[in-house]
Amino acid sequence: MTDPLISSLQGKLIVSCQAYVGEPMRHPETMAQVALSAERGGAAAIRCQGLADIAAIKGQVEIPVIGLWKEGHDGVSITPTLRHARACIAAGSDVVAIDATARPRLDGRTFEETVEALRGETLIMADCSCMDDVQRALEAGADIVSTTLAGYVPGGREKTAGPDLEFLREAVAAAGDVPVFCEGRIHTLADAQAAM
Repeated sequence: MTDPLISSLQGKLIVSCQAYVGEPMRHPETMAQVALSAERGGAAAIRCQGLADIAAIKGQVEIPVIGLWKEGHDGVSITPTLRHARACIAAGSDVVAIDATARPRLDGRTFEETVEALRGETLIMADCSCMDDVQRALEAGADIVSTTLAGYVPGGREKTAGPDLEFLREAVAAAGDVPVFCEGRIHTLADAQAAM
């Protein structure tokens, strides 16, 4: 059975509010203002990065927050350890996004071990790069499968200009009752409509 929070997001727009060091909008208050604007514009949830941003955004919006903590640039950088995931929960994340690849993690745990350790603590979005990741996420019991990493993992799928709709179709076909979210490179209304 799908969690009511996840059910409330199906078929709706989730807006990513993320800025990084060196970018002009890199400030938690600014990200919270962007998130509030997205909520007022009709977003069903916010996806954001970093503990300060998660906390600031959670304090501004009433819609769910999908949080992650990026650390590093090579290998697993999206919520790379159990500690990172628990910190996202403590900061206010309603859902925690975690890299679902088989690549080594900083704490030596596998994706499956991380999901098992978090069972009952939070809802988990599995950020996938390919169908192997989708299968891993489904077997581990992730609450949401997402196409986030398609085109970003060496040796994986080629990066598409817009959302990877072929990957999305394959993931939906494999996921059964587990919701699949199209995440990444949705630049236009047409991209969003195609993903729907």
